[in-house]
Amino acid sequence: MNSATPKNLIRQVASQGFRLTRQRRVLIETLQESGEHLDAAKLLELARERDPAIDRATVYRTLEILKKLRLIDELDLMHLNGEKHYFEPKRKRGHCHLACFRCGAILEYSSPGFEALKAEIARENSFQVEVVRLEVGGVCGRCRRGPTAP
Repeated sequence: MNSATPKNLIRQVASQGFRLTRQRRVLIETLQESGEHLDAAKLLELARERDPAIDRATVYRTLEILKKLRLIDELDLMHLNGEKHYFEPKRKRGHCHLACFRCGAILEYSSPGFEALKAEIARENSFQVEVVRLEVGGVCGRCRRGPTAP
């Protein structure tokens, strides 16, 4: 999902003076390696497979550090599952999220056109674009082809 390696994220956190406990390392590695958009509960569940002693407070503190350092993005993804927020490592190239209202799948989409639009926005407004969040809601191809999901 991200071009940065877990060690690179860990190195970035350490370089900012934050302590890297074993649990914090496990959380960062889990987030980086998952390949999916994780909410805090799912991150905790996956991280506990590596270290059962990780607690919920450590998850939230680590997420706050990663957000503060701008190493992850926090997304609401069309509020598919209530008010859940999902997290993903920042990527060098921007992308949009396509959220399926039937099955809840989250697809990522990027294109040269999206990059061109960001460049146009920056150029025409003399604006330095640092974050773009675009979510598109609808029905994915799998749900459109298959039987109607509940």
